[in-house]
Amino acid sequence: MFVNEIVSRLNYNLISEKLQSLIRMLNMEDKIPKSVKKVDLSMCNEGVHKLLTAFIYQETRKIGFNRVVIGVSGGIDSALSSYLAVDALGKENVVAYLMPYRESSSSSVTDGLAVCDALDIERHIIEISPMIDSYFDKFPDADNNRRGNKMARERMSILYDQSVKQNALVLGTSNKSELLLGYSTLFGDMASAINPLGDLYKTQVSELSKYISLPETVVNKIPSADLWEGQTDEAELGFTYFDVDEILYLLVDRRYRASEIIKLGYDEKFVNRVYEMIKNSQFKRTIPVIAKLSHRTIGKDFRYLRDWGK
Repeated sequence: MFVNEIVSRLNYNLISEKLQSLIRMLNMEDKIPKSVKKVDLSMCNEGVHKLLTAFIYQETRKIGFNRVVIGVSGGIDSALSSYLAVDALGKENVVAYLMPYRESSSSSVTDGLAVCDALDIERHIIEISPMIDSYFDKFPDADNNRRGNKMARERMSILYDQSVKQNALVLGTSNKSELLLGYSTLFGDMASAINPLGDLYKTQVSELSKYISLPETVVNKIPSADLWEGQTDEAELGFTYFDVDEILYLLVDRRYRASEIIKLGYDEKFVNRVYEMIKNSQFKRTIPVIAKLSHRTIGKDFRYLRDWGK
């Protein structure tokens, strides 16, 4: 593991630009596709690991915190964030929360506990069934979408409350694929104080997880938010992360037009659907819009870095 002594000597703000340039140069910028199915999203895993652990360490410490809390679902994203956090801050400074619903898969808790055991971190199990059921008893006609969003927000509400108790920051687990597609709940699983995974596509999350030796049961698990029985990400979305990540990379990182991607041989309906999903979910990736009345409006003219004054 990337030990604290090494991380403490790294200044994320100083190494970030150099490491990111190196990663792009070695693993991204030269991978412009010539035809369909030629996009390569592989990374310099050692460099990415160092960058993300330094990021967690610096962004936590610079605003006066030493600890993080994280919602551990038994899936690969929360597991990877947990491993990175322990590498950056030490196991004594990472607290995991498992928040199952009564219809959650039993593997969610089993795999989540396996991650906690492997890292030897403090963990707590908080059932959300009483809170969710008492609310929806009043709205029995609520569909899965409403129920799923409520569960995601309930879990995040718990995490933020526990972060006060633990004097810790909430560590995020949303990856770049989910964020770009809008496949996440605003003020639910999207919420966090810092997010080490937000610039990693789902396929890259899998690659990095294998590199740092996450439990195989977690790495090979079918992606699922476990919001209702039998729910899986790819079945709900209608495509695989492997396929969509190629298009997302071309649209966002390479700034290809949809028409250019289609000319490479990608399915026109698929490309256009992904493009529309990105556009239609942009509101989730920005702060709430404030009506401008003064000379300096928050988010428009009054804009400072998160660690302003630190």
